[in-house]
Amino acid sequence: MDLTIMDNYDLLVMKIIHYFIVKENYSPIIIKGIEDEIWLENKNNEYSIVRIVTRKIINKEQYDYDVLKTKHIAKQLKRKLLDFSMNVLSIYLDKNFYTKEIDNFDDKYIGIVVKDEDSFLTNEYIKKSYKNMEDDFKYEETGFELVGRITREIEEKNIKEGKEREKFMKNRKPIATYALILINVIVFILMYLLGNGSEDTQTLINFGANYVVLTKAGEYYRIITSAFLHIGIIHLLLNMYSLYIVGTQVEYFYGKVKYLIIYFFSAIMGSLFTVALSSANTVAAGASGAIFGLLGSILYFGVKYRGYIGNSLINQIVPVVILNLIIGFTTPGIGNAAHIGGLIGGYLISMGVGIGIDNREQKSSRVNGIVISVILTIFMIYIGFMR
Repeated sequence: MDLTIMDNYDLLVMKIIHYFIVKENYSPIIIKGIEDEIWLENKNNEYSIVRIVTRKIINKEQYDYDVLKTKHIAKQLKRKLLDFSMNVLSIYLDKNFYTKEIDNFDDKYIGIVVKDEDSFLTNEYIKKSYKNMEDDFKYEETGFELVGRITREIEEKNIKEGKEREKFMKNRKPIATYALILINVIVFILMYLLGNGSEDTQTLINFGANYVVLTKAGEYYRIITSAFLHIGIIHLLLNMYSLYIVGTQVEYFYGKVKYLIIYFFSAIMGSLFTVALSSANTVAAGASGAIFGLLGSILYFGVKYRGYIGNSLINQIVPVVILNLIIGFTTPGIGNAAHIGGLIGGYLISMGVGIGIDNREQKSSRVNGIVISVILTIFMIYIGFMR
């Protein structure tokens, strides 16, 4: 077999795949029932989904059906990936495509026709969104030597990411989680030794419960201290069990420092939501806001790195969150404001601190998380204390 002979069209397909995976950090998505097309995903890009279609489309009816099918799959992916701003770029690699150019009426579903390398590199959508592509398409190798390089670099990228994941996901002892549990238990015991017990309102207030009227009056420390108080042994046991289960996972994913940032920010947001949305005579206590923040953190991890762990983590966390919120809304005495505040705060601050498994977590994403977290904090302070 003559290895110097290779179809330029097949080579172009490989070069495009190589560019998006190696240069733009897209990851393949496996979709059942799909043939002659490759789906790639990178949430940090303008087009979070890129489709590379090699199937022949010879008339408008086939194209319209393809668009309809793409929108249906994208709609399902939006729900699974929680990416509701998803933009799709479909690259039709077909020398016999029924038309030279596609009229794109929907900015979220862009299609381009590629008949050769030049038509790909000069396409207006490609030039606008991938400015350095032309330089990245220059190779010294040709033919099967180029195929070998492309295959090798994709494999090297996968191996590198695998080692980074293995290093990141090494066994971590959840020392911070154990310390938080210990502090909560000690405070609970002290409420009985130095006060009238955890169910006595005055004792709760003396130990720093979030008594909204006092918190608004300037005793801001209650925003933090209230997260270490619990009303009754059942409240303590349920929250500490939840903290053990959820906290160990978050500490494992993020590390101790980021875990503690997430925990305390979530606790603060839970207390701020309570102050803003509850009556002045409310006395709130418990680690529930912080724990919901940890659930939000796991949700962010599952969304951001579903390529590593699939959608199973998201599918497990979302029902737990919804169920607990429903219980909170239907059961008297449970502060859902803290739950909602903690959940939102945990998700946002997790975006801000980042995880650091691979370079797909761009700086802009972390900046956005920090900025939104700061804006939310300022807004809740205004609603709770200044309005």
